[in-house]
Amino acid sequence: MIFTYKAVTKNGEERTGMIEALNQDVAISSLQRRDLIVVSVVSEESVPFFEKDIAVFSRVSMKDVVILSRQIATLFEAQVPALKAFRLLAMEMESPLLRKKLDEIADDIQGGMSISSAMKKHPTMFSDFYVNMVLAGGESGKLSETFAYLADYLDRAYELSSRIRNAMIYPAFVIGVFVIVMIGLFTFIIPKITDILVSSGGEIPFYTQIVISISSFLVHDGVFLLAGIGILGVGIWRFKRTNALIFSKMVFAVPVLGELYRKLYLARISDNMHTMLISGIPMVRAIEITSDVVGNESYKQMLVEAMEAVKAGDPLSKSLSRHKEIPTMMIQMMRVGEETGELGPILEKIAAFYKREVDTMVDILISLIEPAMIVLLGLGVGTVLAAVLLPIYNIAGNI
Repeated sequence: MIFTYKAVTKNGEERTGMIEALNQDVAISSLQRRDLIVVSVVSEESVPFFEKDIAVFSRVSMKDVVILSRQIATLFEAQVPALKAFRLLAMEMESPLLRKKLDEIADDIQGGMSISSAMKKHPTMFSDFYVNMVLAGGESGKLSETFAYLADYLDRAYELSSRIRNAMIYPAFVIGVFVIVMIGLFTFIIPKITDILVSSGGEIPFYTQIVISISSFLVHDGVFLLAGIGILGVGIWRFKRTNALIFSKMVFAVPVLGELYRKLYLARISDNMHTMLISGIPMVRAIEITSDVVGNESYKQMLVEAMEAVKAGDPLSKSLSRHKEIPTMMIQMMRVGEETGELGPILEKIAAFYKREVDTMVDILISLIEPAMIVLLGLGVGTVLAAVLLPIYNIAGNI
């Protein structure tokens, strides 16, 4: 069972958090062994719904984890003990959720857990990649360097994904406004104009009849179109979940965007591998973790197959060369890194190269998309308006 507790340290500091135990008595005993004076221990089942954390609305952002990692690295470099470091950070955090999680990690460390094991209990905040990096850093005695590596890596990953996401905001906004404007035209403006055209008794041009038909459909049967779009969206979502490999290949087949995402995943693979290898994580484990966090089923399958080949004794470059999705240049550079014993630094260079490629492609797309969308949307709205206004102009001219 999960219990929410409130306690006080011997120094008078308040502590709150969650603890897992068989029953309330075991939870109290466990807290007392941590030198805490228990104020209250309540089962999560008895906590009112509105007081519980709702995961959808409560989450720790990647940016928070980046800042946290840099703060931990700084404290460890200053030789601050792990328990005290997490207690200090918890007290300084403005986010209640982050403060709560850090308090729980500190409680677990005080109870005898390692830092990596304590972090592993919070998978929504610390990924498998993060936990394994901390585990390797603890085993090698280089925790401060490891947290610095993690902060740098997460910073790069956050910047890269944010750049892609931000590049899509403007087109999505323009398309959204266009759809709203067109719906307003077809459902409110055009029906009124249609009444004028019909009552005039004049001949209605073919292209105007098309616009009127679309308007009539949206007004009277628009709910069916909305339902169809909803069903299509659910169908695509289910297809993506049940046929992730096929869906990932379909994404790569999209012109321009497919190549952009290909380079994004190659940069992510290289950066993950580089960060783990320089932290002392074994090659097989590094490939396994990278396959879990790459975010694309095609590349995940390639990495899983490469991991099995590396286990059998093949170099990483040879095992990846069997897949045409991995560029020859990347394979050749990895082979040089393996021969010289500098695979980690080589992977860093590969990651930097593909990141620059992604940045360049995003800049080009933004510069092309903005004028193209303005022209296309202007033509769309202009065509609809012309289709209904020209007949009115003709009617006015005949009067």
